Amino acid sequence: MNTSSIDTEQRSAAARHVTWVSIFVNLVLTVMQIVVGVLAHAQSLVADGFHSLADLVADFMVLVANKHSSSPADENHPYGHERFETLAALALGLVLVATGGGILYTAIERLQHLDTLPPVASIALWTAFATLAGKELLFRYMLRVGERLRSPMLVANAWHARADAASSLVVAAGIAGSLMGWRFLDPIAAIIVGLMVMRMGWRFSRDALAELIDTGIPAAERDAVLTTILATPGVLACHSLRSRRMAHKVLIDARVQVAPRISVSEGHQIAEAVHDRVLDAHIDVLDVMVHIDVETEGVRSARQQPTRTAIAAALRASGLPELNEATLTLHYLNHGLEIIVLLPAGGTLPDPAAVLEQLRQRFSDAKPPIARLSLEQAVPDQTMHQQIPSPAEN
Repeated sequence: MNTSSIDTEQRSAAARHVTWVSIFVNLVLTVMQIVVGVLAHAQSLVADGFHSLADLVADFMVLVANKHSSSPADENHPYGHERFETLAALALGLVLVATGGGILYTAIERLQHLDTLPPVASIALWTAFATLAGKELLFRYMLRVGERLRSPMLVANAWHARADAASSLVVAAGIAGSLMGWRFLDPIAAIIVGLMVMRMGWRFSRDALAELIDTGIPAAERDAVLTTILATPGVLACHSLRSRRMAHKVLIDARVQVAPRISVSEGHQIAEAVHDRVLDAHIDVLDVMVHIDVETEGVRSARQQPTRTAIAAALRASGLPELNEATLTLHYLNHGLEIIVLLPAGGTLPDPAAVLEQLRQRFSDAKPPIARLSLEQAVPDQTMHQQIPSPAEN
């Protein structure tokens, strides 16, 4: 199944199904391990049963997080609720660290009291093997579904099942060693597995924290998105590209450069094209925010340039009383502000150089300064400027 065809509702339903399967398996294993462990005097098996009980708690955490993460975007959460999955992955990572620590503590205690360990019945070994097989099958099933859905929460929970399977392996080795007289094998193996479990928990916690602090996507993924943006017609450059993850999705902010004298509507069309092309080419991208720049530093310099209203008022004061703001065309560029004025037909045009000098004096604090002023007159034959209505206007 292609990931692009999996919508939020399907992901939520699949995650719930996987989690309920895990709950059922862990419930059966927990009861079996504790009951058999008590009857067979296998304390390690009883402890492993409580590890399975911790899995049950983790599964319910996943259900709660999955319910919240599948909720649609709202006024308070305009980007959706996917990061509930990230919080769940962080919590599960911490559970793995705690589980590994518990294994280490238990192993050290067993090493210090080898002579006092009670003998165990052989049924405990078969129960440990059955638990190991059930945990491994559950791990493979959950990992396959989690990777298909690109859900860090399900993947983390799958590895939690693998951690419990590893602890079951330790229990099996310990029981076998006890039956053969080598009681030290159980605590030694437990120490090794405990360190492995803690390492896995740290990795999941680290990745979840990286997402929560808005760490960018890997360089290879970023370069692929940048290539798509630069291939969009009308885009001259992309001098800022930021990214962050929302669980299985990515949010992109891009500043793209376009030709400095195109219309606002054409710049908007280019921005929409960038947005659509990135979403089509990269299935992990949830949304793209595109900011249009006319030149690399043009927008920053425009912050210290006079506004349209101020320029129109200054031009009227310079002897252009019939000026309308709609007849102004402004280009805020790196080398300065370019002003094009279209005046009504007839009359005498003032000296552009004199008007330009007055403007420069009026806006002497503009950075960069006003670069050029162009005064133009409408063509006397007004029929040349009649608009041809579109079919929708007829």
